[in-house]
Amino acid sequence: MFVAAGAACENQAMSQPILVASWNGGPATARAAERHLAGVPLLDAIVEGITLIEDDPDEMSVGYGGLPNEEGEVELDAAVMDGPLHKGGAVAGLRRVRHAARLALEVLRRTDHALLVGEGAARFARQLGFHEENLLTPKARDAWLAWKADLSPRDAWLSPNEQTTGFGGALWAGHHANPTPGGPPPASHAPRPGESGGAPRAPFTFGTVHASGLDVRGDLFSCTSTSGLSYKIPGRVGDSPILGSGLYTDNTVGSAGCTGRGEASMQSCAAFQTVALMEAGRTPTEAATETLRRIAARTREARLLRTGGAPAFNVTVYAVRKDGQTGAASMHEGYQYVVQRGREQRVERCAFVYSA
Repeated sequence: MFVAAGAACENQAMSQPILVASWNGGPATARAAERHLAGVPLLDAIVEGITLIEDDPDEMSVGYGGLPNEEGEVELDAAVMDGPLHKGGAVAGLRRVRHAARLALEVLRRTDHALLVGEGAARFARQLGFHEENLLTPKARDAWLAWKADLSPRDAWLSPNEQTTGFGGALWAGHHANPTPGGPPPASHAPRPGESGGAPRAPFTFGTVHASGLDVRGDLFSCTSTSGLSYKIPGRVGDSPILGSGLYTDNTVGSAGCTGRGEASMQSCAAFQTVALMEAGRTPTEAATETLRRIAARTREARLLRTGGAPAFNVTVYAVRKDGQTGAASMHEGYQYVVQRGREQRVERCAFVYSA
């Protein structure tokens, strides 16, 4: 059992913070490491780093500029977990407030609750003085209008035919454009972050930013933020704000987070499962890979499967263990993730379940 090794280093100070993040999380982990080495608690530093991504109008899967729901309204989800307290805070369906991760941290610290949603989350933000604004940028509005002009089986509504076949193929059809700048170079027929899933002018994304980290005291923390599934049915909530699905942190074992198809992560409690597998002795990469295999084995709707039985969607799982070991795995080949050790950052290739 890995828990013995975890217990052995539970009080062992680390010489530098160690973070693992989604492929778009490089700016977040760099800022988090810098701020933590300057004395800022790591969870605050991670949230500050995630805020950089939420502020970027060109990152169309998070915060300001995120792709909207089917009615053109941006709805944000975010969560944080504090390992030493074994406590989480989250918001979902948040409108007109771009810094969802900061608000999730306020839920953790100011309330006895774990999750605030919709208008309740927005009211909480107003009470704390968060700035309200229209989060739909001209670029995201153009994408939404292009999607509306091409309404087809690529929306989230299922016709009787789509309930048995076609949804996955339609959603990921025609993936020949380049991925979002800075993204990984996946296999040509595998789902790609930030790529078009409809008309070439209508970007589509399951994208999310996640970061998990181990601080210089050996404590673990995590944060996930997203604008969710593009053009979703209003009110849809994915895995990102759900503790145990989009992220999970156990301070005696490790921390994990997920990006990709949120419904798949939710239905398998993917982040919790990954931490449980690390507790059972798996490395972070082994645990992430096994979690994905379990998701694949439990994906049975024909509409979500490619020819040959592989899932037509991607999920990527990122993990860091109590001893500082990091890893990640994707359902499909070609994805990348970020590892930050102190001020040194590198991009690694994810392990994968299905090759190109």
